[in-house]
Amino acid sequence: MRTSQKTTTSPARRPLQGVRILSLALNLPGPAALMRCRQMGATCIKLEPPDGDPMGRYNQPAYAQLHERVKVLVADLKSEAGRKVLRSELAKADVLLTSFRPSALEKLDLGWKKLHRLYPALSQVAIVGSPGERAEAPGHDLTYLAENGLVPGLELPATLYADMGGSLMVSEAVLKAVLQQQERHAGAGNANPHGVFVEVALSDAAAYLALPRQWGLTQPGGAVGGAHAGYRIYPCKDGRVAVAALEPHFAAALCAAAGVATSDIRAMFNPAVHQAIANFLLTRTRKQLDRLALEKDIPLHTLA
Repeated sequence: MRTSQKTTTSPARRPLQGVRILSLALNLPGPAALMRCRQMGATCIKLEPPDGDPMGRYNQPAYAQLHERVKVLVADLKSEAGRKVLRSELAKADVLLTSFRPSALEKLDLGWKKLHRLYPALSQVAIVGSPGERAEAPGHDLTYLAENGLVPGLELPATLYADMGGSLMVSEAVLKAVLQQQERHAGAGNANPHGVFVEVALSDAAAYLALPRQWGLTQPGGAVGGAHAGYRIYPCKDGRVAVAALEPHFAAALCAAAGVATSDIRAMFNPAVHQAIANFLLTRTRKQLDRLALEKDIPLHTLA
């Protein structure tokens, strides 16, 4: 007789489970990266100066979300008491996360050469504004976006793309550092883990996000830059509608709904088709367009 056994599956081990990260990074990119690392299972500790992280002053809800389940300690790194706390945490950490300029790290005795000599098993992920010799230059999210052609008009970008994109690159760098530590440890038998240094530049994050624009995809003449009639933002009767009917079958469904006759995909670049679709959408309410999207399988999203 066949018997059945009830099996239980244990939750998958998160990639940074068992990894201890110490962060000295303030504002947004560092804490956002730390939040991602915590979500991947890392134990996260952060040292803040006595006056706290500026994010906690100008946006408390954001600060609270970024630091959920992060152990925050106060330490003045310019004082002996603060440096004692720092040394204690460095001795227990697997990865150090910083966001100081290189010269500031040296003044704090946190330059990589000295740090690696004192804590050979520790890895460091250093967030800078720009790479190499430009790491000392002042900058912010807006300037990194501007230098990469991502601020085409006078309006501010809708979000902090370089900071948030950079935070993802930082969490990726933490994974890379931990993986290299583990590989070196395994390859050396019973030898102690060997830390690595990884630099992440926010301007590099902006440059990566800007690649579609450099390729011409999001330029005014590009298919997703406004030249394709099925990939635009149009006014509707009581708001706006973001239409993303880029693929031929989506474009055909949009044209059929608008009563536009098209022969092939090239017609979507015709100004007359643009106008016909614009005229159709202007006669429809957001509710009508939401219903149309469901009934005709058209990718669109209405906006107030």
